[in-house]
Amino acid sequence: MNVYSMLTDAIRRRGDEAAIRWGERSLIYRQLDGICAALGDWFAQKGCVPGDRVLLFLRNGFEFPALLLAPMRAGLVVVPTNAKLHPREVAWIASDAAPRLIFTHAEHVEDLKSALPAGLACEIVAIEDFAFPTPLEARVACADVDPDDPAWIFYTSGTTGKPKGATLSHRNLIAATVNCLADVFAFEAADRVLHVAPLSHGSGLYMIPALARGAENIIYDRTGFRPDEVLDTVARLSVSVIPFVAPTMIVRFLETAARADIGCLRGIVYGGASIHLEHIREAVARFGPIFHQLYGQGEAPMTISYLPGADHLGADDETLVSAGYVRSGVEVRLAGEDGQDVPPGEDGEICVRGDVVMKGYWRNPEATAKALKGGWLHTGDIGRFDTAGRLRVLDRRHDTIISGGTNIYPKEIEDVIAGHPGVREVIVFGLPDAEWGESVAVAIVAEDAALDEATVLDHCKANLASFKKPRHVFFVADLPKNAYGKVLRRELRDAFIALANGQ
Repeated sequence: MNVYSMLTDAIRRRGDEAAIRWGERSLIYRQLDGICAALGDWFAQKGCVPGDRVLLFLRNGFEFPALLLAPMRAGLVVVPTNAKLHPREVAWIASDAAPRLIFTHAEHVEDLKSALPAGLACEIVAIEDFAFPTPLEARVACADVDPDDPAWIFYTSGTTGKPKGATLSHRNLIAATVNCLADVFAFEAADRVLHVAPLSHGSGLYMIPALARGAENIIYDRTGFRPDEVLDTVARLSVSVIPFVAPTMIVRFLETAARADIGCLRGIVYGGASIHLEHIREAVARFGPIFHQLYGQGEAPMTISYLPGADHLGADDETLVSAGYVRSGVEVRLAGEDGQDVPPGEDGEICVRGDVVMKGYWRNPEATAKALKGGWLHTGDIGRFDTAGRLRVLDRRHDTIISGGTNIYPKEIEDVIAGHPGVREVIVFGLPDAEWGESVAVAIVAEDAALDEATVLDHCKANLASFKKPRHVFFVADLPKNAYGKVLRRELRDAFIALANGQ
């Protein structure tokens, strides 16, 4: 079963209703399907065959939904990447995914061409120069695929090595879609759904259930997140759902003036990082019980567990700090260091299995075997079940930094900074941040006494996406290490937290 087939009923019933809107441009359901079908033919003319990859390095825009859906409809594999990445980082992903086509903005074309490996046979298409092919009027069936065929490769990473491509099958995406509608949020045909987060991530995943129910999907037509403008859009267009935001976006909403013209808003789904108790309490008090929390990761997308909106109203602290209830069709166990289940009430690594769990990492059998050991996805997160059966995520076993809902991986930043000739040793870690959840900090042992913060940040700017640049740069005489010479990242982080707290 092709995940795109979940849209068939909506296309039939809602054919003349708006499916996608971006500014003044729009597509009705019949047009969206016709364009996706025509794109399938266009891909074939470009030499694409089932299983080939199509990489998207795009900001949210009018073309994004069709380019996200059309490859899967045609039996190809879509590889959406974060629009905030540096072209060199995207070039590495392309070298791993080996796409036949890359869609990007004109400003990135030359940088990508110079950074891509010489032997990679792919065509780069500037979205500004691209025109959708003429929609196919006669209904064309989507490609017949095996449910376990890959549909979407989501590039994630750990704290060691380069990003890994979590390979999501049609079965995985169908399970995520059904779960959303069953547990997280029940979209309706009457909904107007505003996508303010990147369609390459959670918002794109939740576009599928919204389309399956026949809702209108509005793509936020501004660069960056401006909370006042988002709420203006909600009021002007009678938006009822914002399908995915990071907790930092909720904090930004709280900074706006209270208003009485957004009563149309009935649902906001949030996740990607923890949220402070005072922030979610204030949000519920101001906007009502419209917030629906999810917990998941790229390897088990949308979601492992969920906390519905009704459970936010009048909730105690234990409820609000939890990640909610294990979702339908998912099993969760907590494992100790020995891999065995921990006794009730104790902490353990969150391990997951079910149709939502990825097939594995793209062309990385070693990492796949480690992550899916024993048939369970080992998330690297430490959790505990509370007395009501809700899952609480306590910490990350690994050292991933989550800032503004986006994963940032210390090893990538360390590799860049270590490449500067004035750096002897470097370690990157996250520090608590009231606005972003965590912010990036770096401790450096300098080879050159003249090395300063500005030089380090300029070096990062030339080689990293801006959101990965450190917000705190510390110069130290040496780094704490254990008897085996391993840097004690957590000890260093705790020391700087204590210093900031005046301890």
